[in-house]
Amino acid sequence: MKSAKPVFILAVFFALFYLLPIEFRALWQPDETRYAEISREMLAAGNWIVPHFLDVRYFEKPVAGYWINNLSQIFFGHTNFAVRFGSVFSITLSALLVSWLAFRLWLDTRVAVLSGVIFLTCLLVYGVGTYAVLDPMITLWLVAAMCSFWLAANAQTTAGKLGGYLLLGVACGMGVMTKGFLALAVPVLGVLPWVIAQKRWKEVLLFGPLAIISATLITLPWALAIAKAEPTFWHYFFWVEHIQRFAEKDAQHKASFWYYIPFLIAGCLPWVALLPGALKRSWQARKFESGSLYLLGWVVMPLLFFSIAKGKLPTYILPCFAPLAILLARHATQLLATSHTLKINGWINVIFGTLCSLVVLVVLAPWGVAKHPVYASQEVLKVVQATVAFAVWALVGFITTRDNARLWQWAAICPLGIALLVGGVIPAKVIDSKHPQAFINVVRPQLESSRYILADSVGVGAGVAWELKRDDITLYAKPGELDYGLKNFADAKDNFVSREDFAHWLAVHRKEGNVSLLMLMSKDTLPEDHDVPTPDNLYRKGRFVLFFYEKTP
Repeated sequence: MKSAKPVFILAVFFALFYLLPIEFRALWQPDETRYAEISREMLAAGNWIVPHFLDVRYFEKPVAGYWINNLSQIFFGHTNFAVRFGSVFSITLSALLVSWLAFRLWLDTRVAVLSGVIFLTCLLVYGVGTYAVLDPMITLWLVAAMCSFWLAANAQTTAGKLGGYLLLGVACGMGVMTKGFLALAVPVLGVLPWVIAQKRWKEVLLFGPLAIISATLITLPWALAIAKAEPTFWHYFFWVEHIQRFAEKDAQHKASFWYYIPFLIAGCLPWVALLPGALKRSWQARKFESGSLYLLGWVVMPLLFFSIAKGKLPTYILPCFAPLAILLARHATQLLATSHTLKINGWINVIFGTLCSLVVLVVLAPWGVAKHPVYASQEVLKVVQATVAFAVWALVGFITTRDNARLWQWAAICPLGIALLVGGVIPAKVIDSKHPQAFINVVRPQLESSRYILADSVGVGAGVAWELKRDDITLYAKPGELDYGLKNFADAKDNFVSREDFAHWLAVHRKEGNVSLLMLMSKDTLPEDHDVPTPDNLYRKGRFVLFFYEKTP
């Protein structure tokens, strides 16, 4: 009975952090509306081979991540919860694997449990793990790959090694089908320092082909199926999505080499004070604790790999937090009672929570010093909620400083206020530019009565398609990320209307029914600034604008 209590407490806090909040936050565009709609269209069409987005072929990512989201929507329906549950599911399995590996390394249940808890509560992990993108899925497969390699490397029997390498190949293969060939590069780079230091080249060369075989077998059916259905997929996916994103000058999201350092540090909150000592301890122990070297290589090598790449996003380094969580947990449990690190960690959380609360009250609030406050005068309740959310962080941090040797683990509760309240504190300015669901619900009668719906933003168009359960949304003026699919396939030519052709297109098509045009305008732009025919009705809320044209005889 005694052992059941901690399990119950962990389950409750997991539900409060990861399950309860995800239904009550509106979907963000463009990411969440995109992945919600792609899976909805796959299910509606019964096509689990070729991803389509707004009824246009979408080759930016392979298919396995969508499969997870598809299953989520099958089980939980077309809901916000279902859209995000695939990410939550993936990050939860990753946390269990993190705990498993930590136990295998040090045979310490406390370190194992703390590793999983620290991983789940790291700020970047929580932020991405409750957000509908594919990064939690690729993190799952990369963590599974690194765990499989460790299992194989430490197996005492040939059968054990065979099984480990076969599992390694399966994990890498599923990673390739989730986000591409980085699922092969990252594990290879991650294990490289350990293999060199341990002089295990012979074993890797002997058993490595098994991983290649199992990776090939797991990916081959879909790879052949999509090559048959869409012969241009692999050319586009390899050259544009890999070579250009990694190395070319026009890569998306370009940033400097040091881009990830602040995200790595801030992403470790509320455990950030443990980070320097954990890295130092693992470096000092690398020669007599092979597990420390293994984890350190897993952190550093992928971080260098993503830093060298031209295109960067904070979500790319999510897999690095799996080994970091183990190192943080190990370091914390090894600290002496006289160490000040745990107390410092508590005070960092106090300072962080307090500063964020003050920023909300002094800068972002309608009475704040900012020239253009984020919150409007009627959003006082949101200001109070945001302040409380960060005050919870500071309060928990303060509690840990009172008896840091016994209560330092309570830092895991620091993000709880944010987790529970974030859905209710989003300023209207942000909602009216990033949350299309609220606007769509206001103009739903007009949209539902429209024979044609156009959108000048892929993210907004995806939001409309998701809410109305229709994929015949026509893009207007800007093809965005659907540019390749629109330009290279004849059956997609009617899915786009240029700005120059719109007046003529409208004159023809409004004879068949009502037409709605949704635009995402800059905050200083007036509807009349756009050269479109005068609508019969116009609705604006923030940056979202609907031009409504009634059917003509």
